[in-house]
Amino acid sequence: MTFDILFVIIIVLNILFAVTIVFFERKNPTAAMAWLMVLFFLPPIGFFLYLFFGQNYTRQRMFVVKREEDRRFLQEIFLAQHREFADTRYRFAIPEVDEFREAILLLLQNNRAFLTGKNRVDLYTRGEDKFDALFAAIREARHHIHLEYFILNNDELGRAVVHALAEKALEGVEVRLLFDAMGTRAGGGTQKAFSELTDAGGKIGVFFPSVYRVNYRNHRKIAVIDGTVGFIGGFNIGDDYLGKGPLGPWRDTAFRIAGQAVQMLQLRFFLDWHYVTGGYPGPRPRYFPAPGDHGTTPIQIVSSGPDTRWSPIKEGYIKLINSARESVYIQTPYFVPDESVTDALRIAALSGVDVRVMIPCKPDHPFVYWASLSFIGDLLDAGVRAYTYDNGFLHAKTIVVDGKAGSVGSANWDVRSFRLNFEANAFFYDAAVGAELARAFKEDLALSTEITLESYRARSRRVRMKESVSRLFSPLG
Repeated sequence: MTFDILFVIIIVLNILFAVTIVFFERKNPTAAMAWLMVLFFLPPIGFFLYLFFGQNYTRQRMFVVKREEDRRFLQEIFLAQHREFADTRYRFAIPEVDEFREAILLLLQNNRAFLTGKNRVDLYTRGEDKFDALFAAIREARHHIHLEYFILNNDELGRAVVHALAEKALEGVEVRLLFDAMGTRAGGGTQKAFSELTDAGGKIGVFFPSVYRVNYRNHRKIAVIDGTVGFIGGFNIGDDYLGKGPLGPWRDTAFRIAGQAVQMLQLRFFLDWHYVTGGYPGPRPRYFPAPGDHGTTPIQIVSSGPDTRWSPIKEGYIKLINSARESVYIQTPYFVPDESVTDALRIAALSGVDVRVMIPCKPDHPFVYWASLSFIGDLLDAGVRAYTYDNGFLHAKTIVVDGKAGSVGSANWDVRSFRLNFEANAFFYDAAVGAELARAFKEDLALSTEITLESYRARSRRVRMKESVSRLFSPLG
């Protein structure tokens, strides 16, 4: 096949892709125009970009069964709690719940994200602390261990986790490990790497084995032990998350939860496990034990992905921003917001709210990094304050509002997390937890450099060009 014939075939396919984008996909206009420009002005490159990153037309068909089964499992609980929150005369014992009632109702209606109480939350910002707690919980497991991670690397930490799981499986503990095919394979974690676990009787599930598709990945980071202890946050499993990778020290955020919210993490795990393996052990008491009274923190576990009609986590972020009266502190490795998020932050800052955004000082994905700086620059005029974290790599995905409510989880502040990946966050309403998260943010300020309006305007022409090119490609998805 000559080059001319191949080029003609690519042009024809690009035209078909363009027709699909315009008439069959429900992309927002900005993303649609970006894809059309790439397909027509960069034909060969655009063809391969769309092949790997686009093709949203099949999304609803691919995940319609998952969406309907999720709704069926959750419908009965939803109806009962919705009546409670829709009644504005009802008052709650926790003042933060009344203060953020509208945000809670939004997430309940949008995502069947039930409000749970009597939770105790432990906050971790260092990998050593988080994984020490995870290993301790695994060692204490008596009935089951359920792990769901985007990345489980075949390195020292990854092998230690697999070995710990295998030991518990040999003791008769039920072990289920769910990982994303693309994320884990990138770290050398093939099914062969988990043979110790499967030989011991543990079960593994591989989410979306089509590794050539960059979209629709399971980006969640969830662990549930005996239905009584749960973990959620930004840490994957690998040496990088202990600061032993090329990016150096690692700053992340995770919650250890004991209480009613663990049942929601358990349900989230089972819904994903059922989608991957077809198996669902059912709502048996040993998987959903009575949670007990561990604390007072109200929590909603919020999920989003291509199987959700809207963008629940993003809309939860926006509602929290709109509810702020004093401060909004955000940490994220990737800051590529859409117009709705940008407007919410700008309006909050112009209204006198102390809005601060922290991103890494170094990129792990250069295009996303330069695009992040571009979007940061748009907000400086409105009074938003921005910082680059200088002590290694910042991977936390958090927001805390007025030191009273916020979110910790796997969702970044970008289009991929908002619309394309499967994500899970814990939204909390508790001044004690909020104060702890705000304190961690302020401590990080001492290790950061502020991006002032003057310094941003003084950036070099080369940096401006990188930002412009990266921003051009940012809507693709």
